[in-house]
Amino acid sequence: MNAVEMKGITKIFGNTVANDGVDLSVEEGEIHCILGENGAGKTTLMNVLFGLYDRDGGEIYLHGEEVDVRKPSQAIDLGIGMIHQNFMLVDRLSVTENIVAGAEPKKGLTLDRKTAEEKVRRLSEQYGLKVDPRARIENISVGDQQRVEILKALHREAEILILDEPTAVLTPQEVEDLFRVMRELKDSGKTLIFITHKLKETMEITDRITILRDGKKIGTAETEETNPQDLAQMMVGRDVVLSVEKSPREESAVGFKVKGLNVPNPENNINLKDVDFEVQKGEILGVAGVEGNGQLELEEGLMGLRPIESGEVLLGDRDLSNLPTRKRKRLGVAHIPSDRLRRGLIADFSLKRNMILGSEWSKPYSNRGFLDRNNIVTYTEEVVEDFDIRGGGADVSVKSLSGGNQQKVIIGRELTRDPDLIIAAQPTRGVDVGAIEYIHRQLLDMRDEGIPILLISAELDELRTLSDRIIVLYEGEIVASVDAEEVDERELGLLMAGENAEVR
Repeated sequence: MNAVEMKGITKIFGNTVANDGVDLSVEEGEIHCILGENGAGKTTLMNVLFGLYDRDGGEIYLHGEEVDVRKPSQAIDLGIGMIHQNFMLVDRLSVTENIVAGAEPKKGLTLDRKTAEEKVRRLSEQYGLKVDPRARIENISVGDQQRVEILKALHREAEILILDEPTAVLTPQEVEDLFRVMRELKDSGKTLIFITHKLKETMEITDRITILRDGKKIGTAETEETNPQDLAQMMVGRDVVLSVEKSPREESAVGFKVKGLNVPNPENNINLKDVDFEVQKGEILGVAGVEGNGQLELEEGLMGLRPIESGEVLLGDRDLSNLPTRKRKRLGVAHIPSDRLRRGLIADFSLKRNMILGSEWSKPYSNRGFLDRNNIVTYTEEVVEDFDIRGGGADVSVKSLSGGNQQKVIIGRELTRDPDLIIAAQPTRGVDVGAIEYIHRQLLDMRDEGIPILLISAELDELRTLSDRIIVLYEGEIVASVDAEEVDERELGLLMAGENAEVR
């Protein structure tokens, strides 16, 4: 019997049809993947099932009976739990307080703490979800926080668990632990719905896969009867090259050097401490680390977006340390930011205006204080064609483009400015496999032209595929420097978690 059946689900936001008559069937006791590129409608569909969104059309059935889920409390009462990308936990409360909130065992008018902690301990042992019931959320790892979210759903007797991009902020070891827990939950009779865009994880953990593209269901496949290449083709609508070939490189002159860099961030108490590294010309240096260990501070410090406390940032023999961002860019620093809408684009501007951001008053885009519209349009159209930017011409608003095409706008703009250094932070975050293929090729082409590249990425496959060397950040410090070809994913994950943290 199906645990979940959704028929003809439609959800509309303004002029956007996020779900267009989607059908979904999830069998009892299976791990079912909802696979698709960014913006395909995966999370929207599950938010409808969990009652976070009102559907505009369609029907929902649980265990063969039609239900009308309009708010999360109804979904929880029906045995549905959802673990969101951004955890819904209160940092200052304990693990137990977060798990039992809203369904607390009472002693008089107050929480029966002993009974609550014992319940949490039994539940965590039953499903192999090891957590300290008394620990404060603010003092535990991201992986442990995710276990707390799962336990919270199980405490409310969820039989159907929705996990939305659950591996996005985990180390490889934490992913292994999560998959072990998912299998144990399945073996205990639970039904799991796993939202992701990662093909490797999809093949490893799931029983069946439903693929969405542009808000529509493309098909459902048995995991053991499909392969990553076919799934990628269904996701993006064309054949995709999933592997990239990297040419060998030889030692060369240093193109970029960072010495004793200290960047404080009082907002989240993450401080970049005494960071030193060099990037040779024609080399890609990868930066690995669990999110929140100094990657953002490194990116923003190098680009002048955050003040540095001390240290040097040297491009050739030029010290950029105290220069504003605009001047750094004029001296040849290309920047692909981790947050494309906050740092890379102005969403309400047209494509052509975004294409010349930072160069509006430089030739050939301006002449005697006036914008040269013909040159701007010509340049924009050339980049649109060369970088395969889809979704409209020079006058289209950037906010109307998909995430992958927005990313191509930034990459096209930055890489066509004849850079002497590329700082690429999370260059493929939230983009589909087709755009990833294209972005990887562009970065490798620039490497082969002799440009030093600093690649900051949360994707270990991306780091190991593209990088020549990898440095690992942990709690704001470099704890290892390794050859990308000589380190495997497990070793890299241990280093990211602060274990075996000796510089090689």
